[in-house]
Amino acid sequence: MTGSSTPEGGSNQWYRYLVETNEFTGVPGWDVLSAKCPSRQVFDRIGERWTGLILLALEPGTLRFSELRRRVEGVTQKMLTQTLRNLERDGMVERRVYATVPATVEYELTPMGHSLCAAVSALRGWAYDHMDDIAAAQAHFDARLTA
Repeated sequence: MTGSSTPEGGSNQWYRYLVETNEFTGVPGWDVLSAKCPSRQVFDRIGERWTGLILLALEPGTLRFSELRRRVEGVTQKMLTQTLRNLERDGMVERRVYATVPATVEYELTPMGHSLCAAVSALRGWAYDHMDDIAAAQAHFDARLTA
């Protein structure tokens, strides 16, 4: 997290947050439950609709924009572009442009992106393992509403 690449106040805001939380609460580091904590930005990014799916699509390797769009069903060109730009800004995705006609653009996970993708992959596994339980809970809940 370096100075000029950080949003909303940059590194000074992050430093101030750390000093204030350390000095007044005695708690070192970040606290995502605090509204002022910059780590919320990371959780916001992870929680965006397309972020996890794009990370999982890039997990096997480099993809061109059009390949990525076909792989992540339902994503619009606008949302794919916006999400990839945000992931690139956050250091999760590397974008390479080749001087061809038309230009060829490829995307690949960075080491940090692979690290996040491992966590997203674990969440995907949890979802697969609990789909029947979730469906049963939803049916139970819906039955109570109609009873």
